[in-house]
Amino acid sequence: QYKIKNPLIVTSTDGVGTKLEIANHLNDFRTIGIDLVAMCVNDLIVQGAKPVVFLDYIAIPKVIEKKYKQILSGIAKGCRIAGCSLSGGETAEMPGVYTGDSFDLAGFAVGIVGKKNVITGNSIKHGDIILAIPSTGAHSNGYSLIRKILKDKRIKVKNNKKLYRDLLTPTKIYVKEILKLHSMKLIKGCAHITGGGIIENLPRVIPNNYTAKINLSKIRPNKVIKWIKSNGVHDHEMLKTFNCGVGFCIIADKKNYKKIFNVFNKSLKPYEIGTIIKSNNNNKIILNEKVNWKY
Repeated sequence: QYKIKNPLIVTSTDGVGTKLEIANHLNDFRTIGIDLVAMCVNDLIVQGAKPVVFLDYIAIPKVIEKKYKQILSGIAKGCRIAGCSLSGGETAEMPGVYTGDSFDLAGFAVGIVGKKNVITGNSIKHGDIILAIPSTGAHSNGYSLIRKILKDKRIKVKNNKKLYRDLLTPTKIYVKEILKLHSMKLIKGCAHITGGGIIENLPRVIPNNYTAKINLSKIRPNKVIKWIKSNGVHDHEMLKTFNCGVGFCIIADKKNYKKIFNVFNKSLKPYEIGTIIKSNNNNKIILNEKVNWKY
């Protein structure tokens, strides 16, 4: 039971994309369901909404019990981490459409938030700081490019299991930490960094007449991101395709940094990557310096 004044329903739907193929290569489907939940619920919390219900859709040529159970166990685990109910779903056997190992996943999440507690970004002002919360890897974006690298460089699973396992690392679910910060009234705006990277996702929350000034040299790429970059991907392509080590961004008052820092565990500690400045143009984001890919 939720006691919320003037509740609003927030919805989100998403998939995992071609990361499914990495799971197929490893024949390991235990974590891909966590990715599915993460991609949906992380989009709810940017509005300040608490995830309540999750539904899944699995399209598959034929149900293979072990594979199917692993997928579902991952979805259930993701829901436990996000604190929402897995209330149902649909499994479609489609042998004429999906062949061999191919399959697809889609998720749908519902959240609730009080009308007065929606995170709108309206209170963002000059001098506010932009904090990066680390990602666990590439999360669930850019896998068509990752798979192209694996194919072009002929990097097979057999001799590169560690790499493939790193690429399968599940997307971080930020629900617990973000909702705690929101209940403490410490968040002015936030962004889930998915496809399109910081360049496309952060500007959505920036109000008119303000600009996010990002210092790229402060970004801390993780090992998966470093591996992708080491295969000759251009900086601009990296920034518009991958999270580059930043899974989530928070915009907050500078004086609240320590309080925010203390909410996260050691591996997820947020750090400053930029500031909000007053601006007269329509450019919502300015990128300075360069990412230190060898961080």
